Amino acid sequence: MSADPLAGCYTFIKTLIMFGDLGEDAIEVILHHQLIGHLACHANELTYVVPISYAYDDGYLYAHTYEGMKVNMMRQNPKICFAVHAMENMANWQSVVAWGNFEEVTDEKERENALQILLKRNLPIITSKTVQLTPEWPFVPGKDLSNSIGGVVFRIKLTVKSGRYEHEEIIEY
Repeated sequence: MSADPLAGCYTFIKTLIMFGDLGEDAIEVILHHQLIGHLACHANELTYVVPISYAYDDGYLYAHTYEGMKVNMMRQNPKICFAVHAMENMANWQSVVAWGNFEEVTDEKERENALQILLKRNLPIITSKTVQLTPEWPFVPGKDLSNSIGGVVFRIKLTVKSGRYEHEEIIEY
């Protein structure tokens, strides 16, 4: 009886695909670690979805912008929806969708705190002008931060959060 010269040389591959709901801890991690999400607002029979850079802290999204459509719409209707994604590839991703309420931050002390939260984000070396809050970026002005950075500062208190994921694992045997 002759031995199979290819015995033991075969590799079998099995793909395991999992879908599911993200737990609260995983949702918090995604919200904390991502920098860009999509904000949806609705007013006057019009729905508007726009990407924003943000920071997440203690149940709030913080953002800085200038007067325009999204701010005007959120002032009219403070109820928003927010989506953020962590995507490795089409078969490995996590997605969080949250609902909450817009609050414009106008109190000087609260505005300063919100700007500090935004400035302390871990940003990549190459960024867009929308995340560079000061002309001295990446350096932070020493004093009077609230008055040296113009525009609108707002936060969103997230009231409902949900998350989903897909994970593909290739198993060789």
